[in-house]
Amino acid sequence: MKQKERQERSRQAIIQAAIDEFGNADFEAVTMDRICAVNGISKGMMYHYFSNKDELFLCCVSGIFQELWKYLVENMSIPPDEPIFESLKRFFLLRESFFQTRDREKHIFENAVFHPPGHLADQIQKYREPIHEENARFLRQIVSRAKLRENLNQEKAIRYLNSIYQVFWSALRQYCLPEGYQGFHSALAEAEELLEMLLFGIIDKEQIEK
Repeated sequence: MKQKERQERSRQAIIQAAIDEFGNADFEAVTMDRICAVNGISKGMMYHYFSNKDELFLCCVSGIFQELWKYLVENMSIPPDEPIFESLKRFFLLRESFFQTRDREKHIFENAVFHPPGHLADQIQKYREPIHEENARFLRQIVSRAKLRENLNQEKAIRYLNSIYQVFWSALRQYCLPEGYQGFHSALAEAEELLEMLLFGIIDKEQIEK
């Protein structure tokens, strides 16, 4: 094995060890010393590749965001005959689908997105931009095919869908009570039901106008 290949293998081993640690604890609780001790990594090798915890955490976050972006790009094409609700349902389910077998990566993603270390927030936001752009592209395609209410334009519709998207799975966990949220597959029916109510409302229009 060439030296470059050995170095890349060592670097990837450190990253995987970091994902294991950051994926089971919050950023503040993880230390470089713990990653080394738990995973049998020498401090010399650790600091050869990563100068501090911030750099290592950002490397993990960047890799997860890139993989998620690739997954979205591959799965966000819209068949010409696909009903609009089916396209929207797929949009809302895709991110959770990506993470359904990646519990540690999901923990890191959610910490980075919802509870980022303050000094790293700007850098994390830059890593998210390709995902935001892909989401916006997909939503523009969907909304352009939809007949909107008279007082809505496409920009407002996209902003609304984006706002729902940010909180959808948190809302679903509450909606599943008291049965409880049992994971992606068991929540599919509830997810579709909740999404339908969020998109079309819960009160009959005639009743509202009375």
